[in-house]
Amino acid sequence: MNARAGLSFGIVALSLVMAPLAPAQDRIDKPVRIVVGFAAGGTADVMARVVADKLKDSVGQPVIVDNRPGAIGRIAAEAVKNAPPDGATIMVMPIGPMAVVPHVYSDITYDPVKDFAAVALGSTFQFAIAAGPASGAKNWSEFAAWVKANPGKAAYATSGAGSLPHFFGVLLSRELGVAMVHVPYKGSAAYVGDLISGQVPAAVDAIADLTELHRAGRIRILASSGAARSTAVPEVPTFNELGLKGVEASGWFGFFAPAKTPKPIVDLLNRGINKALQSPDVVEKLTKLGLDPVTGTPEEFARIVASDYAKWGPIVKASGFKPE
Repeated sequence: MNARAGLSFGIVALSLVMAPLAPAQDRIDKPVRIVVGFAAGGTADVMARVVADKLKDSVGQPVIVDNRPGAIGRIAAEAVKNAPPDGATIMVMPIGPMAVVPHVYSDITYDPVKDFAAVALGSTFQFAIAAGPASGAKNWSEFAAWVKANPGKAAYATSGAGSLPHFFGVLLSRELGVAMVHVPYKGSAAYVGDLISGQVPAAVDAIADLTELHRAGRIRILASSGAARSTAVPEVPTFNELGLKGVEASGWFGFFAPAKTPKPIVDLLNRGINKALQSPDVVEKLTKLGLDPVTGTPEEFARIVASDYAKWGPIVKASGFKPE
């Protein structure tokens, strides 16, 4: 064997010996953290925990939930953005911090499209508008007529300024041709008394936050924002059915990993999350929260994120809203 051949043989042998030491691109080698940007007990937290309980079997590692509440999800987003892209740190996040918040706050330091790998769309939910007794409206047509006849009284409550319901109300106002006044409260529960008593004529919120009051006859949900009627209140028409084609919108909770996470690991997580979302007990728990479990590919979810980010930007800008 000449020197050159011997050197080549040595390089090949060394490569074979060292190959197993390279990090695996199709498995996760340590416990997985699902970071949640909201407090324990909330919808995002429940979503993370029901999936975590099943995901551990698919990835072959313990899966823990790490709550990082504060700053409308921004703290959690920063933590995941800066985590190693090895699949061991992912997050569950609602639509707001990914599609709306970056348009509201100029000091946001993450890009929802470029800084994260979309892993799986976990669930969707609808928005709705509900009327209290102030307008006397029993359906959307009557409410729309009341708004146009009483522009000085037309107002809607939401769970907070800068929230997605806030800007969904802006979208509704645009369709009505009347600038309804936005009345922000500190959470959904805070506006209920004023809505029922007639101090504020309507509320815009996630449909799950309005359903029980609607069933009890204390308010009336007039229309919902989905492509199809909500299974929670199937008697309520969609805006699309009512001819408001530009008001279709869905909220969602989705799973994200840091950008540059290897595709095989993203696919592994996607398969595990989809499997969890098909479990009957998970479906039951999420449905009770007003969520519709959804499965799909990372590519499909990435398109949804990019589309919603592009959709809500002009709406936020047109509202003229500036956070205090």
